[in-house]
Order: sequence, then C-alpha cells, then structure tokens
Amino acid sequence: MAHKTIPQLLKQYDLKPQKGLGQNFLSDQAALQTVVRAADIEASDTVLEVGPGLGTLTRLLAEQAARVVAVELDTRLVAVLEEMFAGDPKIELIQGDILEINLNELFSSPGYLVVANIPYYITSALMRQLLEASHSPRRIVLTVQKEVAERICAGPGEYSLLALSVQVYGHPQIVNHIPAKAFYPAPKVDSAVVRVDLYPQPLIPVSQLDDFFALTKAGFSQKRKTLHNSISAGMRWEKDKTGLLLEKAGIDPRRRAQTLSLEEWGQVVAALKDSPLE
Repeated sequence: MAHKTIPQLLKQYDLKPQKGLGQNFLSDQAALQTVVRAADIEASDTVLEVGPGLGTLTRLLAEQAARVVAVELDTRLVAVLEEMFAGDPKIELIQGDILEINLNELFSSPGYLVVANIPYYITSALMRQLLEASHSPRRIVLTVQKEVAERICAGPGEYSLLALSVQVYGHPQIVNHIPAKAFYPAPKVDSAVVRVDLYPQPLIPVSQLDDFFALTKAGFSQKRKTLHNSISAGMRWEKDKTGLLLEKAGIDPRRRAQTLSLEEWGQVVAALKDSPLE
C-alpha cells in the first residue's frame, strides 16, 4: 500500500506548515533514500532524528536501524506521528526542543547516528550541541542549506568559524545536492546532504578547546583585518602580547584568520598553553 504524500497528510489532519518553525518537509523519495544511504546505518544502530515532521524519513530509518529516537517540537505533528507509528516498537517519539534536551541523558553512551532534515535556523546551534556532547554521535547526516554546507566543508583560504568548529571534531563532506522542489513547501534555496564522521578525539586536545574557540572567534571577528589586529581586538589584548604569541606559534601576523589551517590554529593554541601570556 502506497504511503500518503505530504500534501495528502496535511489535508487529512487539517495542518499547515509553520514557516516560523522552518517546516519544509522533504517529500521526494529519491532524496529521502539519498539521506538514508549517506548514513550507512547498521542493523544494531540507534538513530536520532531531529524534526521528523510527518514521518517520511522516520519510516525509512526504522526499516534500517534498531531504534529511532525522533524529537519533534510541534505538538500538532507529534499527535500525527503517534497515530502513524502506534505500535512500532522501534520508534520513540519525544515532544520537545532538541536544543534544550540533554543528549547525555537521552543516550546512555556515544556512538549513535544523527540523521535528519532539520529546520535551517538551528543548524549552527545543533551542530555545536551534537559535537560537544560527551555522549556524542559517531556520524551526523543532515540536510542543510547548500551555502551552509559549502561553508562547513570549506578549506584553508575560505575557512569560517563554522567550518573550524565542525572540522575540529570530524571530517565533513557534501554527499549530494537536493533541489528546492524536493521539499513541500519548496524553500527559496537549494539544499545539500552533509555527512560528518566524528574523530575518536577532537584534533585539538580537549583541555585546549576553550582557548581554541576563544582565539578563533577573536580571529574571525574582523575577517578583513590581519590576524594580529583581529586577535588583539577580539581578546582585548595589547598588540605586543598578540605579536609574541603569533611569533611563538610561527604564524605570520599579517595573515588573515581564514587562511590558517586547522593545524596552524593548533600551533597558536599550543603556544598559548606552553607560555601563558598573562
């Protein structure tokens, strides 16, 4: 029996997509299969789905995984999902805001997967939450805005704070592009499927991550300025102090933040650790 389309389900339950909640439901079957394949789900896996909407992706995930934990903010949709998946022991529905949920309490151990078509406005906050959790996933597969996907996967010369924040924890890649017409209602922008495979440990030692984020945030606070000037301003340091730090790290102070590789940012953080400039 064919499953009902998104418009049919919306009509059946007298619902309208909420623009304020970023509700653009992925409805194209080929695109949905692309997302699922990108996750490389094993039969023993637990999958976290954020924003299951009307369950089109949820159903496919449950066919592959041992357990699907679907977190939905919209109470109207939760009621539909509860009716739709009643009696399916694999699917656990949670009504709530994913950004306010403690992942360490939701999952007893790390190593789960995250597979979701997320509301675009939570992309950065959700990525940070997932990557920084001590019970972190081993792989994240998300549909995000195409431009954001490109920023996440950018290399030196085009780095952004978002790219560094993701790449310090894992390797990102764009698996596929999804046109706006694959969604209902169609958003104004095209999307991409991003897969992030997390490293066993961050590339920057955990004890130095706070310094890493402070320094990179300062460095990118004034991207058009030299690293010397932007870090001085962002950290509220005397310029001599910044100059000494960059010299110890072996970094030309005239460079700009986006040109430094992750390894070079690591050199700056290590120089700060080895010789605290108080």
